[in-house]
Amino acid sequence: MDYATLLQVLDATLRLATPLMLACIAGLYSERAGIFDIGLEGKMLAAAMCAGAVAALTGSAWLGLLAGVGGSLIFALIHGVTSITFRGNQLISGVALNFLAAGLTVLMAQSLFGQGGRTPPLNGEARFQPITLPFAETLQSVPVIGPFYEEVISGHSVLVYAAFAVVGLTWFVLYRTRFGLRLRAVGENPAAVDTAGISVKGLRYGAVLITGVLCGLAGAYMATALQAGFGKDMTAGRGYIALAALIFAKWRPVAAMWTCLLFGFFQALANRPDVVEAVVQFKVPVPFLTALPYILTVLALAGFVGRAIPPRAGGEPYVKER
Repeated sequence: MDYATLLQVLDATLRLATPLMLACIAGLYSERAGIFDIGLEGKMLAAAMCAGAVAALTGSAWLGLLAGVGGSLIFALIHGVTSITFRGNQLISGVALNFLAAGLTVLMAQSLFGQGGRTPPLNGEARFQPITLPFAETLQSVPVIGPFYEEVISGHSVLVYAAFAVVGLTWFVLYRTRFGLRLRAVGENPAAVDTAGISVKGLRYGAVLITGVLCGLAGAYMATALQAGFGKDMTAGRGYIALAALIFAKWRPVAAMWTCLLFGFFQALANRPDVVEAVVQFKVPVPFLTALPYILTVLALAGFVGRAIPPRAGGEPYVKER
């Protein structure tokens, strides 16, 4: 594999890892607070449909982004009310939201546009355009570093750079703020948090809403940047891959970023099987490359890379002691 091909694969890695990264960090907030959320896939799908539809109707990617976040927040609130207020089963709630999103998004897109459950193709201001970073053209002639900066670092939409900013901000919030300390505590020992006079429900609702916002960004990115509009089941299991990445990263934000980049790299290779075959000198089945993230997660759960221990109060509704 020559250097130019490697740069193409790395460029695709960043683009494909972005929705995984946003969804993974979204799940991190929720699960750190003790609310398991299998419904990441449904939130992303709802956000993608809302973003694609509004962007197509208004011609503005930013309005589409706001609509995507709004659609995801509605699903997040449903999950929050079910899991926190009514203390329902969190896993069943998440699965139900995924099924609801899969059917409802196609129905709404068909009702609005009559194009088989798709939105019209987006172009111009209805999509987030690539951003050329400073000095990209100037450094182009510099060996190795110049092409890497121009081809891989520069030339992405604003949401790609926002995803990396979210990782850094999440690390700071979780480990350097009072809110982060309380959030981690409510996922480990909600009774102790309640005893300290802090609202367990308030913290968990806050985490669920943050999850909704970040899933909204992930879904909107898919419809208005990675692709040109919404299509049926366009998330293609990325919500589940994000959950796998979260487990593999052991619920840590920086590790989650690297895991999502690794999974994005596998997805990029799955789209370029010719590159893989040129390196290993034999034919590699594309489904195997697609399944690699899940294989690695199973190995992590089996303890080959250390035990992946979820928050102790995860999945358990909190009942206030009287």
